[in-house]
Amino acid sequence: MSYTFRPERAFTGDFKRVGAEQFEQATGMLRLRPDGMHEAIHQARKSFKRVRALYRLVASDAPLFQSQENARIRDMARNLSAVRDAAALVENARYLREGARSQEEERALDHVCLRLVERRDRIADSQTDIEDRIAATIVNCERAMAALGHVAFDDSRRKTADRLAKGWRRTLKRAARALEACQESTEAASFHELRKRAQDYRMHLALMRQAWPSAMEAKRLDAKALVEVLGHLNDLDVMTSLVNEDPALAGNSQDQAYLISAVIARQESLRAEALDHARNVFLDTPDDESRTIRLLWLEAGR
Repeated sequence: MSYTFRPERAFTGDFKRVGAEQFEQATGMLRLRPDGMHEAIHQARKSFKRVRALYRLVASDAPLFQSQENARIRDMARNLSAVRDAAALVENARYLREGARSQEEERALDHVCLRLVERRDRIADSQTDIEDRIAATIVNCERAMAALGHVAFDDSRRKTADRLAKGWRRTLKRAARALEACQESTEAASFHELRKRAQDYRMHLALMRQAWPSAMEAKRLDAKALVEVLGHLNDLDVMTSLVNEDPALAGNSQDQAYLISAVIARQESLRAEALDHARNVFLDTPDDESRTIRLLWLEAGR
């Protein structure tokens, strides 16, 4: 995979390579669309998430660059989000249906799935300016690549190791605060924050894969599993909010009752599963693990 640092290379050039490849992948997808427009948008947004995680890792050494470019890339993703977010709700409704506890609940969730599919298609049809949005995103990708070309770091081995350790510690401290909040409250915002921090951690593990391939890949897979559980939980919260605003999406009162019951039951099990995963993923203290990262980088670069 190209989304990884090479310890034997100068950090500035390698950092630019990793970021540029993600922008190139995004623009290539948006131009060629090998699997259709909506999948191209989905893949481009994944690339944007990788770049934002990359930039967060070096925020201490390039705070202005990280702040400005994070805002640019966030807005690029939001510009393409409407149809993809609607499609994600359909996928989550189908996921909920797979765990139906009775035939009656399954039928009710079938009805919900159909209504969410219709909503997704309506949103897609209403996006008459989608080509303009895609064209604007490609232009902004090119501008972001130009900004990336101007960034520079101290490439000495120890300075690079210190930079990575500091970014690692920051990621883990934010994750620890989010996990603590989730243990104290079932609020959706707390679990959404934990999801974002787990996403960063998963991507940082990918970036550091070459420092210790087997260990980093094992931890990355654990973090990926956590992100998937938290993603389902977040989508269920979005679905609940949507149905609260527009109850007709859930159908008649009986379908609504089955949906609410299914959501509550699944949310409870997902929260428990997420906390178990998170305690395992974020087992080591931020200080201890960041020191390990520093030492691994120094050794890998010899």
